Amino acid sequence: MSSKAIKFRPLLLHPRYWPTWFAFGLWRLVTQLPFPVLLALGKAIGLLVYSFPSRRKIIARRNIEICFPELSQAQQQAMLRANFINSGIALMEVGIAWWWSKKRFAKLLQFEGLEHLEAVKGRGVMLLGIHYTTLEVGAAAMASVWEMDGMYRAHGNPVYDFLQARGRLHQAKGDCVVYERRDVRGTIKALKNGRSLWYGPDQDYGLKQGLFAPFFGIEAATVYATARFSEKTGAAVVPFNHVRLPGSQGYKITVLPALEQFPVGDDLIDASRINRLIEEFVRLCPEQYLWVHRRFKNRPPGEQDVYNLPARNKRRRKI
Repeated sequence: MSSKAIKFRPLLLHPRYWPTWFAFGLWRLVTQLPFPVLLALGKAIGLLVYSFPSRRKIIARRNIEICFPELSQAQQQAMLRANFINSGIALMEVGIAWWWSKKRFAKLLQFEGLEHLEAVKGRGVMLLGIHYTTLEVGAAAMASVWEMDGMYRAHGNPVYDFLQARGRLHQAKGDCVVYERRDVRGTIKALKNGRSLWYGPDQDYGLKQGLFAPFFGIEAATVYATARFSEKTGAAVVPFNHVRLPGSQGYKITVLPALEQFPVGDDLIDASRINRLIEEFVRLCPEQYLWVHRRFKNRPPGEQDVYNLPARNKRRRKI
């Protein structure tokens, strides 16, 4: 499914969705506060969540241990704490990206390397990003200066779906589209037609359309769609990253040159190259990466689960 704007439907006003409307309305109101206040509020939320035990905290801690074994335990713990602070700030950044005016939003942004996009103008472009905690701001920033289509993950709550899709188009330049992440046909067609599309291949989506490739020296389930899409559509693969600057300076968005001699036609070689690039991006600001995702969820045959999470409590059905 794709849409130039998810259209409003009367169903969205059903009383069962009123709590969702209220929550988003409150969220939108809060995120109109000054930027330094939002940073402080986000930090407080992150520290509050960090203070409680949770599955996400276990996942993030384990990911940091796996990817940064050279750090001492105290350094790993400091990164974990900083990561939760960044995750709290990310909650505020979603509101900034979705609801701030374009003029106000632009004041937070610093760009570098936009000439690399001009160099591939006229071709389909896969803007290769990663899941930083600053994802919403980074994608919105890029879409504000370069006509770029986006993606979203379908949600069970249609109000959330509606607001998410609208929000991801809010800062966009030109006539942009959002695609549900499983809409392979729509995204391939867009790239063949010379569109630019944000694409993040750095999560564990299983092995149905992927293979194991090294990531921080550990075998990780990696999608090979980056290379396949580029080969099938002729699209350039242009990496970009986005980091939150210290204090209240805002964000720096850096565009790198399009990958040369990519793909080479070997899924493992191509996937490994993408993972090395992602690793370089993560190392820029490791505390800003989305460590709460189970990046090493799937393991090669014979390897044990690396997370050892406690079993979820399941409610018994009443008979």
